[in-house]
Amino acid sequence: MSQARVTPPAPPTGTLYLIPVALGETPWAAFLPAQAQAIAASLRHFVVETARAARAHLKQLDYPHPLRETDIRELPADPQAADPALLDALLAPALNGTDLGLMSDAGCPAVADPGARLVARAHARGIRVVPLVGPSSILLGLMGSGLNGQSFAFHGYLPVDEAGRDTALRALESESRQLGRTQIFIETPYRNERMFDALLKLLRPETRLCVACELNTASELLLTRSIRDWKKAPHPALAKRPALFLLLA
Repeated sequence: MSQARVTPPAPPTGTLYLIPVALGETPWAAFLPAQAQAIAASLRHFVVETARAARAHLKQLDYPHPLRETDIRELPADPQAADPALLDALLAPALNGTDLGLMSDAGCPAVADPGARLVARAHARGIRVVPLVGPSSILLGLMGSGLNGQSFAFHGYLPVDEAGRDTALRALESESRQLGRTQIFIETPYRNERMFDALLKLLRPETRLCVACELNTASELLLTRSIRDWKKAPHPALAKRPALFLLLA
């Protein structure tokens, strides 16, 4: 009798750690638990949004290893175009049994961030995924806004052209009024003030607007007012500052 062929077990994979980073110039102890910092400091392989920002964040985290000896690889510029083979190449350390870190340019990886595609591929390949606690401007803004935290939606960037932007704002306000939903979106920093002016022009006087700027830093701004009251108050300085807008009709 021939013996049944025994398939050897697959080698264990490493873990993909999702490492939040600072939203600005802030000591790591002010935004990251010590356990998360210790995990980041132990890793020698990273997949990142941009390598330059990742090196700065690792220095901010008191990373103990020489950066020139640390494996730092960038995500594809167009995450939708990344084929599985390319994602597998980025995940190679974890597939070979070594832990790997994923970092965004700011805040939490894979939230409004191209890293989500890599996380999806890690799940598909059976790699353990562990998100670590850290700052998310979206959640920090929602927490501090006083708007509805039971029903909310994040819309990323609205259309750049004025007509498309205005149509989107009216639609978001209408949906917010119908569903009681907080609507959250961002803008390129150099267009923040144009967005703010459009919000004051287009939204109803009773709609509440929260402006959350440079959260979790020394220059943080977090204010919620009705459109009526915003029109009476001095306009906040938003030019070239990372900002988040939240509205509730």
